[in-house]
Amino acid sequence: MPPRMASPLLPVSALLLGILSFQLGAAVAKQLFPLVGAQGATAMRLGLGALILWILLRPWRRLLGRQGWAALAGYGLTLGLMNLFFYLALRTLPLGIAVALDFLGPLAIALFGSRRALDLLWVALVVAGLALLLPYTPAQALDPIGVLYALAAAVGWGAYIVLGRRAGAGFGNDAVALGTAIGALVAVPVGIAHAGTALFSLSVLPFAVGVAVLSSALPYSLEMYALTRLPARTIGILFSLEPAVGALLGLIFLDEHLSAFQWLAIAAIIVASIGAVLSARNVLVEVA
Repeated sequence: MPPRMASPLLPVSALLLGILSFQLGAAVAKQLFPLVGAQGATAMRLGLGALILWILLRPWRRLLGRQGWAALAGYGLTLGLMNLFFYLALRTLPLGIAVALDFLGPLAIALFGSRRALDLLWVALVVAGLALLLPYTPAQALDPIGVLYALAAAVGWGAYIVLGRRAGAGFGNDAVALGTAIGALVAVPVGIAHAGTALFSLSVLPFAVGVAVLSSALPYSLEMYALTRLPARTIGILFSLEPAVGALLGLIFLDEHLSAFQWLAIAAIIVASIGAVLSARNVLVEVA
Protein backbone atom coordinates (compact mmCIF):
# COMPACT_ATOMS: atom_id res chain seq x y z
CA MET A 1 0.00 0.00 0.00
CA PRO A 2 1.47 3.42 -0.90
CA PRO A 3 2.52 5.56 2.07
CA ARG A 4 -0.13 8.19 1.36
CA MET A 5 -2.86 5.56 1.72
CA ALA A 6 -1.45 3.96 4.85
CA SER A 7 -2.65 4.67 8.37
CA PRO A 8 -1.11 7.86 9.80
CA LEU A 9 -0.86 6.31 13.26
CA LEU A 10 2.74 5.13 12.91
CA PRO A 11 4.23 8.34 11.42
CA VAL A 12 2.27 10.49 13.89
CA SER A 13 3.57 8.34 16.75
CA ALA A 14 7.10 8.61 15.35
CA LEU A 15 6.87 12.39 15.17
CA LEU A 16 5.49 12.71 18.70
CA LEU A 17 8.23 10.41 19.98
CA GLY A 18 10.80 12.55 18.16
CA ILE A 19 9.44 15.71 19.79
CA LEU A 20 9.52 14.05 23.20
CA SER A 21 13.06 12.80 22.60
CA PHE A 22 14.32 16.21 21.53
CA GLN A 23 12.91 17.99 24.58
CA LEU A 24 14.10 15.24 26.92
CA GLY A 25 17.56 15.65 25.41
CA ALA A 26 17.41 19.38 26.18
CA ALA A 27 16.46 18.60 29.79
CA VAL A 28 19.42 16.22 30.11
CA ALA A 29 21.75 18.74 28.44
CA LYS A 30 20.76 21.41 30.95
CA GLN A 31 22.00 19.16 33.74
CA LEU A 32 25.41 19.12 32.03
CA PHE A 33 25.74 22.90 32.28
CA PRO A 34 27.40 22.90 35.74
CA LEU A 35 30.07 20.53 34.38
CA VAL A 36 30.86 21.83 30.88
CA GLY A 37 28.67 24.91 30.45
CA ALA A 38 26.09 25.56 27.74
CA GLN A 39 28.88 25.86 25.16
CA GLY A 40 30.35 22.49 26.13
CA ALA A 41 26.93 20.81 26.07
CA THR A 42 26.31 22.20 22.57
CA ALA A 43 29.68 20.92 21.40
CA MET A 44 28.98 17.46 22.80
CA ARG A 45 25.52 17.30 21.30
CA LEU A 46 26.54 18.34 17.79
CA GLY A 47 29.94 16.62 17.79
CA LEU A 48 28.72 13.23 18.98
CA GLY A 49 25.44 13.64 17.09
CA ALA A 50 27.32 14.21 13.84
CA LEU A 51 29.48 11.16 14.51
CA ILE A 52 26.43 8.96 15.13
CA LEU A 53 24.62 10.25 12.04
CA TRP A 54 27.69 9.73 9.84
CA ILE A 55 28.03 6.16 11.05
CA LEU A 56 24.34 5.46 10.42
CA LEU A 57 23.88 7.30 7.10
CA ARG A 58 27.43 7.19 5.66
CA PRO A 59 26.86 10.34 3.53
CA TRP A 60 30.42 10.37 2.10
CA ARG A 61 29.39 7.64 -0.33
CA ARG A 62 27.05 10.00 -2.20
CA LEU A 63 28.93 13.31 -2.40
CA LEU A 64 30.03 13.21 -6.04
CA GLY A 65 27.90 15.30 -8.37
CA ARG A 66 25.95 16.98 -5.61
CA GLN A 67 24.68 20.55 -6.12
CA GLY A 68 23.98 23.26 -3.56
CA TRP A 69 27.13 23.33 -1.43
CA ALA A 70 26.60 26.99 -0.50
CA ALA A 71 23.11 26.25 0.81
CA LEU A 72 24.47 23.26 2.73
CA ALA A 73 27.21 25.40 4.30
CA GLY A 74 24.66 28.03 5.34
CA TYR A 75 22.37 25.33 6.68
CA GLY A 76 25.12 23.79 8.80
CA LEU A 77 26.37 27.15 10.05
CA THR A 78 22.86 28.14 11.04
CA LEU A 79 22.36 24.77 12.74
CA GLY A 80 25.45 25.27 14.89
CA LEU A 81 24.65 28.85 15.90
CA MET A 82 20.97 28.08 16.52
CA ASN A 83 21.80 25.26 18.93
CA LEU A 84 24.47 27.32 20.68
CA PHE A 85 22.09 30.24 21.23
CA PHE A 86 19.32 27.92 22.43
CA TYR A 87 21.55 26.24 25.01
CA LEU A 88 22.85 29.63 26.15
CA ALA A 89 19.22 30.67 26.68
CA LEU A 90 18.60 27.54 28.75
CA ARG A 91 21.20 28.69 31.29
CA THR A 92 18.75 31.22 32.72
CA LEU A 93 15.34 30.44 31.23
CA PRO A 94 12.97 27.55 31.99
CA LEU A 95 12.90 24.96 29.21
CA GLY A 96 9.26 25.58 28.27
CA ILE A 97 9.72 29.35 27.95
CA ALA A 98 12.94 29.00 25.95
CA VAL A 99 11.19 26.61 23.54
CA ALA A 100 8.19 28.94 23.24
CA LEU A 101 10.43 31.89 22.34
CA ASP A 102 12.49 29.71 20.00
CA PHE A 103 9.32 28.58 18.22
CA LEU A 104 8.67 32.16 17.10
CA GLY A 105 11.08 31.48 14.22
CA PRO A 106 8.99 28.79 12.50
CA LEU A 107 5.85 30.76 13.33
CA ALA A 108 7.25 33.82 11.56
CA ILE A 109 8.01 31.67 8.51
CA ALA A 110 4.41 30.40 8.52
CA LEU A 111 3.06 33.94 8.69
CA PHE A 112 5.59 35.57 6.36
CA GLY A 113 4.03 37.03 3.27
CA SER A 114 0.47 36.29 4.37
CA ARG A 115 -2.20 38.77 3.31
CA ARG A 116 -5.16 37.22 5.14
CA ALA A 117 -6.98 39.25 7.75
CA LEU A 118 -7.35 36.14 9.91
CA ASP A 119 -3.58 35.98 10.31
CA LEU A 120 -3.71 39.23 12.25
CA LEU A 121 -5.37 37.19 15.00
CA TRP A 122 -2.38 34.83 15.17
CA VAL A 123 -0.01 37.80 15.32
CA ALA A 124 -2.11 39.30 18.13
CA LEU A 125 -1.95 36.01 20.04
CA VAL A 126 1.83 35.94 19.71
CA VAL A 127 2.08 39.52 20.99
CA ALA A 128 -0.22 38.65 23.88
CA GLY A 129 1.87 35.58 24.67
CA LEU A 130 5.08 37.59 24.69
CA ALA A 131 3.46 40.21 26.95
CA LEU A 132 2.48 37.49 29.42
CA LEU A 133 6.03 36.13 29.39
CA LEU A 134 7.37 39.50 30.54
CA PRO A 135 5.92 40.08 34.04
CA TYR A 136 5.66 43.57 35.43
CA THR A 137 7.30 42.80 38.78
CA PRO A 138 11.13 42.60 38.88
CA ALA A 139 11.00 39.49 41.08
CA GLN A 140 9.25 37.51 38.33
CA ALA A 141 10.97 39.04 35.31
CA LEU A 142 12.81 36.77 32.89
CA ASP A 143 16.54 37.20 32.42
CA PRO A 144 16.83 39.65 29.49
CA ILE A 145 20.08 38.11 28.22
CA GLY A 146 18.43 34.68 28.18
CA VAL A 147 15.48 36.12 26.27
CA LEU A 148 17.82 37.67 23.70
CA TYR A 149 19.60 34.34 23.25
CA ALA A 150 16.26 32.57 22.78
CA LEU A 151 15.15 35.15 20.21
CA ALA A 152 18.49 34.77 18.41
CA ALA A 153 17.84 31.02 18.32
CA ALA A 154 14.38 31.76 16.89
CA VAL A 155 15.95 33.81 14.09
CA GLY A 156 18.33 30.92 13.51
CA TRP A 157 15.46 28.43 13.36
CA GLY A 158 13.70 30.56 10.76
CA ALA A 159 16.87 30.73 8.65
CA TYR A 160 17.37 27.00 9.21
CA ILE A 161 13.98 26.31 7.63
CA VAL A 162 14.76 28.32 4.51
CA LEU A 163 18.31 27.01 4.08
CA GLY A 164 17.31 23.48 5.07
CA ARG A 165 14.85 23.33 2.21
CA ARG A 166 17.57 24.28 -0.27
CA ALA A 167 20.12 21.92 1.26
CA GLY A 168 17.60 19.08 1.28
CA ALA A 169 16.86 19.63 -2.41
CA GLY A 170 20.53 19.08 -3.24
CA PHE A 171 21.54 16.44 -0.70
CA GLY A 172 18.34 14.68 0.37
CA ASN A 173 18.49 12.81 3.66
CA ASP A 174 22.27 13.28 3.77
CA ALA A 175 21.77 17.00 4.42
CA VAL A 176 21.07 16.26 8.09
CA ALA A 177 24.33 14.37 8.63
CA LEU A 178 26.39 16.81 6.58
CA GLY A 179 24.78 19.89 8.12
CA THR A 180 25.24 18.54 11.64
CA ALA A 181 28.95 18.00 10.91
CA ILE A 182 29.28 21.61 9.73
CA GLY A 183 27.40 22.77 12.81
CA ALA A 184 29.81 20.77 14.95
CA LEU A 185 32.72 22.63 13.35
CA VAL A 186 31.13 25.80 14.72
CA ALA A 187 30.19 24.53 18.17
CA VAL A 188 33.08 22.23 19.11
CA PRO A 189 35.83 24.92 19.09
CA VAL A 190 33.61 27.18 21.21
CA GLY A 191 32.94 24.32 23.62
CA ILE A 192 36.62 23.42 23.92
CA ALA A 193 37.57 27.06 24.50
CA HIS A 194 35.00 27.29 27.29
CA ALA A 195 35.20 23.88 28.99
CA GLY A 196 38.68 22.69 28.05
CA THR A 197 39.56 19.14 29.03
CA ALA A 198 36.26 18.72 30.92
CA LEU A 199 34.69 17.82 27.57
CA PHE A 200 36.79 14.66 27.47
CA SER A 201 36.01 13.49 31.00
CA LEU A 202 34.83 9.87 31.11
CA SER A 203 32.32 10.77 33.83
CA VAL A 204 30.60 13.19 31.45
CA LEU A 205 30.67 10.95 28.38
CA PRO A 206 27.54 8.84 29.16
CA PHE A 207 25.44 11.99 29.59
CA ALA A 208 26.93 13.51 26.45
CA VAL A 209 26.10 10.40 24.41
CA GLY A 210 22.58 10.48 25.85
CA VAL A 211 22.15 14.10 24.78
CA ALA A 212 23.50 13.35 21.28
CA VAL A 213 21.14 10.39 20.83
CA LEU A 214 18.08 12.06 22.36
CA SER A 215 18.56 15.47 20.75
CA SER A 216 20.03 14.53 17.35
CA ALA A 217 20.23 10.95 16.10
CA LEU A 218 16.90 9.60 17.37
CA PRO A 219 14.58 12.60 16.75
CA TYR A 220 16.12 13.40 13.34
CA SER A 221 15.60 9.80 12.22
CA LEU A 222 12.02 9.63 13.54
CA GLU A 223 11.10 13.02 12.13
CA MET A 224 12.57 12.23 8.71
CA TYR A 225 10.39 9.12 8.63
CA ALA A 226 7.31 11.18 9.51
CA LEU A 227 8.12 14.03 7.11
CA THR A 228 7.85 11.68 4.14
CA ARG A 229 4.49 10.24 5.22
CA LEU A 230 2.46 13.11 6.67
CA PRO A 231 1.04 16.31 5.15
CA ALA A 232 2.93 19.50 6.01
CA ARG A 233 -0.16 20.84 7.81
CA THR A 234 -0.30 17.84 10.14
CA ILE A 235 3.43 18.13 10.84
CA GLY A 236 3.10 21.82 11.63
CA ILE A 237 0.28 21.21 14.10
CA LEU A 238 2.20 18.46 15.88
CA PHE A 239 5.37 20.55 16.08
CA SER A 240 3.29 23.31 17.68
CA LEU A 241 3.10 21.11 20.76
CA GLU A 242 6.84 21.48 21.42
CA PRO A 243 6.59 24.41 23.88
CA ALA A 244 4.07 22.50 26.01
CA VAL A 245 6.20 19.34 25.93
CA GLY A 246 9.25 21.37 26.92
CA ALA A 247 7.39 23.02 29.80
CA LEU A 248 6.09 19.68 31.10
CA LEU A 249 9.51 18.02 30.93
CA GLY A 250 11.07 21.06 32.57
CA LEU A 251 8.60 20.67 35.41
CA ILE A 252 9.14 16.91 35.75
CA PHE A 253 12.91 16.65 35.34
CA LEU A 254 14.20 20.12 36.23
CA ASP A 255 11.61 21.23 38.81
CA GLU A 256 10.91 24.36 36.75
CA HIS A 257 7.58 25.72 37.94
CA LEU A 258 5.87 28.26 35.69
CA SER A 259 3.31 30.83 36.73
CA ALA A 260 -0.27 30.73 35.47
CA PHE A 261 0.49 33.67 33.17
CA GLN A 262 3.49 31.85 31.70
CA TRP A 263 1.44 28.72 31.01
CA LEU A 264 -1.19 30.96 29.39
CA ALA A 265 1.53 32.60 27.28
CA ILE A 266 2.75 29.21 26.06
CA ALA A 267 -0.84 28.23 25.24
CA ALA A 268 -1.30 31.46 23.24
CA ILE A 269 1.84 30.79 21.18
CA ILE A 270 0.73 27.18 20.55
CA VAL A 271 -2.73 28.30 19.39
CA ALA A 272 -1.15 30.95 17.15
CA SER A 273 1.15 28.32 15.64
CA ILE A 274 -1.70 25.90 14.96
CA GLY A 275 -3.83 28.69 13.52
CA ALA A 276 -1.04 29.91 11.27
CA VAL A 277 -0.43 26.38 9.96
CA LEU A 278 -4.12 25.75 9.32
CA SER A 279 -4.57 29.03 7.45
CA ALA A 280 -1.35 28.85 5.43
CA ARG A 281 -1.51 27.64 1.85
CA ASN A 282 2.05 26.37 1.71
CA VAL A 283 3.90 25.66 4.93
CA LEU A 284 7.38 24.25 5.17
CA VAL A 285 8.19 22.63 8.48
CA GLU A 286 11.69 21.55 9.46
CA VAL A 287 13.17 20.51 12.80
CA ALA A 288 15.98 21.99 14.80
